[in-house]
Amino acid sequence: MTAIFNPTGPAVAPVPRPAPPQAATPATAPAGAVGPVLELPGDAALVPVNRDGRPVGVFVAAGGRVRYRRVVEPDQLVAAATGAFAVAALTAAVAVWSRRRPPSVGTVTMGPGGWVSLRGVPAPRLRPDHRPWWARLLRARRLVVDR
Repeated sequence: MTAIFNPTGPAVAPVPRPAPPQAATPATAPAGAVGPVLELPGDAALVPVNRDGRPVGVFVAAGGRVRYRRVVEPDQLVAAATGAFAVAALTAAVAVWSRRRPPSVGTVTMGPGGWVSLRGVPAPRLRPDHRPWWARLLRARRLVVDR
């Protein structure tokens, strides 16, 4: 079936078909919407379907079954690929932007009396805490001073 869509393939002559009666032709179908029946080797036939002068599909009759195959339009394919790329690029940009780390030091300001204030930085621990976990949880302190 690939030779059908290949313009360099062997020429296939359309089989003449009898003109349908005027009563059977639907009034809404424009002239030339359905192309001639193309006979293929074996038990197969094709009927191309056009819309506004462009092919939109083909009816394939083979093995006692009739199926409709849509023609893929390159314009729609390019538009879909461009849209998918735009969505992927936007998603990647949001992911990269959201993973930025905040600065390690916040705003540095001068306090009253000339001391330096670092906003957003936790105060350092002055000495190691050797208390058990339950004492830290209860915020318990020793009665005897450690020296």
